Amino acid sequence: MEKLKQALTGKAALKQDVFALTYEKFKLLKRQIALITEELHTYITPRDERIVVEMKSPSKYETQITVAGDTIVFHMHTNVFAFPADNPLHKSTYLTKNPENGYCGIINVYNFLTDSFRFNRENDSGYLVARIFVNREGNFFVEGRGQLGFLFRDFSTMKFTDEKMREVAEAALHYAIDFDLYTPPYRAVQEVNLAEIKSISQDLKLKTGKRLGFKFSDTNPKTN
Repeated sequence: MEKLKQALTGKAALKQDVFALTYEKFKLLKRQIALITEELHTYITPRDERIVVEMKSPSKYETQITVAGDTIVFHMHTNVFAFPADNPLHKSTYLTKNPENGYCGIINVYNFLTDSFRFNRENDSGYLVARIFVNREGNFFVEGRGQLGFLFRDFSTMKFTDEKMREVAEAALHYAIDFDLYTPPYRAVQEVNLAEIKSISQDLKLKTGKRLGFKFSDTNPKTN
């Protein structure tokens, strides 16, 4: 019973603290995305009204920014994660001195085609662009593609500030815009059933994504 009490007052309370702080930081990130959206809209709309720039927040744990043909989804996971025992971070001084620094909330960043939302193409694929890890001290680091894979890696010193979150959001947008839509292999689309072909003129449900077989293979923390 004593160990159970310690677990509840220790680890369980820690996870609640990490979750609460991650949510506060996520709201900070959403404010930066709103500012970016406003600036881009003010700059682009007078020059080309065809390019849509807008922000939506379907829930308190999700926000979306649409820039022309791309919609970038920022989604905060509601669980707190720990890194596997073989993760190199456990060898860092930062986690060695205090293992509690290794418990993190995660904000996932996905890239979807705007038309996937517009035409409600539920079979379309989105691609993981980055994962933002936030710990109990408000420190963060990012795993991701392009610049997101190396600009925000110093977990021990990187603080979740307005300036840094703007940099992360802008880097995600840059990557999504440069990540082109490729035609899928012929064999992948050579067969279609009657129901699917009938639906094309109605809601375009043929599966579409920027890449076929895209995988994100970096560190995989375990959930707790």
